[in-house]
Amino acid sequence: MSPPSASTPAHFSGQTAVVTGGTSGLGLAIARRLHQEGAFVAVLDFNPKGFPETERWLGAQGLCLQVDVTDDVAVATAVAAILARRGRIDVLVNSAGVTGKTALKAHDVEPTDFDFVVRTNLRGPFILSRHVIPAMLARNYGRVLHIASIAGKEGNAGMVAYSASKAAVIGMTKTQGKDYAETGVTVNALAPAVVRTPLVDAMPEAQVKYMTDRIPMKRCGTLDEVAAMAAFIVSPENSFTTGFTFDLTGGRAVY
Repeated sequence: MSPPSASTPAHFSGQTAVVTGGTSGLGLAIARRLHQEGAFVAVLDFNPKGFPETERWLGAQGLCLQVDVTDDVAVATAVAAILARRGRIDVLVNSAGVTGKTALKAHDVEPTDFDFVVRTNLRGPFILSRHVIPAMLARNYGRVLHIASIAGKEGNAGMVAYSASKAAVIGMTKTQGKDYAETGVTVNALAPAVVRTPLVDAMPEAQVKYMTDRIPMKRCGTLDEVAAMAAFIVSPENSFTTGFTFDLTGGRAVY
């Protein structure tokens, strides 16, 4: 990921952004980009391992909170703390996610693993939205971004839980977009193809090759590409699109 540039416009000056899963992978890249463009960034993550480094670059323009995004009470407490400190939340990026066990036929997936993936990838964004959107409605402005996946559009063999959970995220995005279309709050999703992150690095190489081979550009996406598109989606400039799933797949999805 490229270092922050002093010439990047401060599109989010004065705004407060909440990013889940913000200490690694896509969440980290997006959190850094929003911070770079002037936002105060509250990073929510279940694993505090990355907090020292994240707190270092956030400085006074952000904070880290250890939160289980699937826990309604824990999320409510974290959101209340952010609002008490900042008085507003302008941007919510739901990036926390898991793949679960992959390279398995659907009938070989254990129900406990399926439930874990769906709970994290779908319930988490729902819970965050439930507590953050009311604060946005109070100010007639907000941007919500759910990180989905091309797997949610097309399905990836060997990834039934992940694909199903991301398809559900896309469905939730469509509904929420319509629910709040007249309020100044937009809700959109971003569906990347495979991007090299710790989440992907933990997958079997054969699974990664299967996904990459289906990309016409024949390469993985980059964290910079994800962060740039995400920053546009949650920016004030993106004011007439809601309930939509943006493509970031190197030509794999063309609809």
